[in-house]
Amino acid sequence: MDGNEATHLTLEARLTARIAPSLEDMGYELVRVTVLGRERPTIQVMADRADGQQISIEDCEAISHQVGAVLDVDDPIPTAWTLEVSSAGIDRPLTRVKDWNRYAGHLARVETVIPVNGRKRYNGIVMGADETEAKLRLDDGSEIVFKLTDIRRAKLVLTDALIAATAATPTTN
Repeated sequence: MDGNEATHLTLEARLTARIAPSLEDMGYELVRVTVLGRERPTIQVMADRADGQQISIEDCEAISHQVGAVLDVDDPIPTAWTLEVSSAGIDRPLTRVKDWNRYAGHLARVETVIPVNGRKRYNGIVMGADETEAKLRLDDGSEIVFKLTDIRRAKLVLTDALIAATAATPTTN
């Protein structure tokens, strides 16, 4: 990891810590914050509704106004920046333990920071997670365990089964 990447992770962690509580107060859950670019960074905020309903354009607008206000007050980025707010979508990232458990049984791609068993990229069926580790079942039937801190990114793969499961999900908890 180079210094620039470490700076972005630190900035993303600070942004997450600042943004998450205000979104929770509004009835949303923060899924991920990503900062892209250097000259005029783009802050990408991905969120879900806490009640399990599909996120709407109006929800994204409300989140955008709230996050913009928080960032204007805190001023964590000294230069001009752009804010993008979106839902996590069907082929969502797996960033939280609850995501790993909710989508158990679905296909995902995982990329690690350091090699695990000599590889950094895996495809497999999500087998759930606890507070420290996540598990995948690979095509050969074997299972692999990843430390959550060693995962660079994990994302569901869009499949017919995932679409069907998402469509069948009740709109309220």
